[in-house]
Amino acid sequence: MTGYAVLLRGINVGGNKKVAMADLRELLADLGYTQVKTLLQSGNAVLAADEEPARVAARVEEALAERYGTEIRVLALTLGDLEAVEAAHPLREVADNGSRMVVLWLFGPVGTPSPASLDEERIVVGDGVIYQWCPEGISNSPDVAAFVRKEWKIATTGRNWNTLEKLIGAIPR
Repeated sequence: MTGYAVLLRGINVGGNKKVAMADLRELLADLGYTQVKTLLQSGNAVLAADEEPARVAARVEEALAERYGTEIRVLALTLGDLEAVEAAHPLREVADNGSRMVVLWLFGPVGTPSPASLDEERIVVGDGVIYQWCPEGISNSPDVAAFVRKEWKIATTGRNWNTLEKLIGAIPR
């Protein structure tokens, strides 16, 4: 069995795509996953599965579409995936508050991003992720997800650093 963090994109934000966490746990258990738990209300779950990450994500997306009648993108990340993101943290020297440090996971490859299009002191493109330091708070910082969606045509899902650390601690081992 492999432990996964399952991240749902864009649910329970501004009253859109409402998914109760109890319903999400039930849906994941109904798919045959074990050790299912949810964290917070923003579409974070952990589980154990005998499937590859892409298969877990696809099955969860299909089940969500069937149940809710709308597309909800999903990423399934292993403990190793999350630890690699944590270890590669390029803004560690300045980002001293986990609630103001954001990681955006990309739902597709980045071609060649224009360096001039991002504030390189606060926004760094990594391997399949974008790290963003928001010293004035997330709501007072550039909306990198919207930029990436518009300019690079790639969807993202983001979590703050505190949530990343909670997911690492919660993944079944």
